[in-house]
Amino acid sequence: MSKKIIDIADAVSKIEDGMTVMIGGFMGVGTPHKIINIMVENGLKDLTIICNDTGLKDNGIGRLVYNKMVKKVITSHIGTNPETGRQMTEGEIIVDLVPQGSLAEKIRSGGAGLGGVLTPTGLGTIVEDGKQIVEVDGKKFLLEKPLRADVAIILGHTVDTMGNIQYNNAARNFNPIMATAADLVIVEAENIVDVRTLNPNNIITPRIFVDYIVEGDING
Repeated sequence: MSKKIIDIADAVSKIEDGMTVMIGGFMGVGTPHKIINIMVENGLKDLTIICNDTGLKDNGIGRLVYNKMVKKVITSHIGTNPETGRQMTEGEIIVDLVPQGSLAEKIRSGGAGLGGVLTPTGLGTIVEDGKQIVEVDGKKFLLEKPLRADVAIILGHTVDTMGNIQYNNAARNFNPIMATAADLVIVEAENIVDVRTLNPNNIITPRIFVDYIVEGDING
């Protein structure tokens, strides 16, 4: 058996208090729910979470927020989870709201080893507060610095035993770029198949980015 395939409890034990964790998904679609459930059971705390959104109160990333395991979240949307808003208002959590496209590019540039990305999005708004403004050919841009994490937990639809990943339609979302931008990458696989089973043309995340594979639950 591949050394990358490990028990989910062993995989989650590599996530420690105070770490920065990227979590794939878009409103729970493409989110590694089984890993998150074990994180909740382990009672992790003081996490910084990088994600597209904080989901719902009782689902996925929302469970981490509800159980007060998160000290800071870097995200593009919290509107569907009133608990995130409440904790932000009460000073229990720090919320760094980033426009969705900028968030994706910050993660992508982190994975590519770039110094950041220049974007006009946010100019003249509170988004530009504290950020460097760069002028190129007479046009102004915000410098959005790259994002990286200690750990990325992602969801793959079909994963071979070496860690090559195929995603399922819209469940792909943030998962591929997050796989490139963390020191440790754990993929929750809905299906695990033998090497050379996947069509190379359909592999989105190559095995080189994946450290560990855990068996997921196709029903979430």
